[in-house]
Amino acid sequence: MLIDPRKATLLVVDIQEKLIGAMSDPSGTAARARWLLAATAELQLPTVISEQYPKGLGPTLEALKAAAPAALVVEKQHFSCVAGECLPVSLFERGQVIVCGMETHVCVLQTVLDLLALGKQVFVVEDVCDSRTAASKAAGLARMRDAGAQIVTREMVLFELLGSAAHPLFRQISKTYLVGEQP
Repeated sequence: MLIDPRKATLLVVDIQEKLIGAMSDPSGTAARARWLLAATAELQLPTVISEQYPKGLGPTLEALKAAAPAALVVEKQHFSCVAGECLPVSLFERGQVIVCGMETHVCVLQTVLDLLALGKQVFVVEDVCDSRTAASKAAGLARMRDAGAQIVTREMVLFELLGSAAHPLFRQISKTYLVGEQP
């Protein structure tokens, strides 16, 4: 099962100002999330960003919103984006959801389990997920994998969205995102 750009949506869960500092790798997670958002924005992948109780946890990191200015930002209070009914209908019309964010073992996990229950093909971007501890992240990823989610990396996502070196944006994308040092 490959990610199909005609069927996929990117869902970024709760990478927010007051929450990121408590994560195990705050600067790395933020940099990798910005990389993924910028790359998928160039490919015009539909993107939704959720914010868990932004009054208390602050908004999504500004650099992430700037990387994907067309992304739809939604607020939620439930841990699962699905349970909170904050996701747009357009996300449910597509069969694949690429998910990343925080915390891996709470909001990402519950969202992924709910998406799987709805029959979606779910791809969890392991290197753009984080929790307060490595053990919690590992447990969340293992549970999602056991439930049927595909665990991927951001490079896997990018290459599957491109599909071929013949893609019109391949040279530009590879030069910008795949050559040199990456976060």
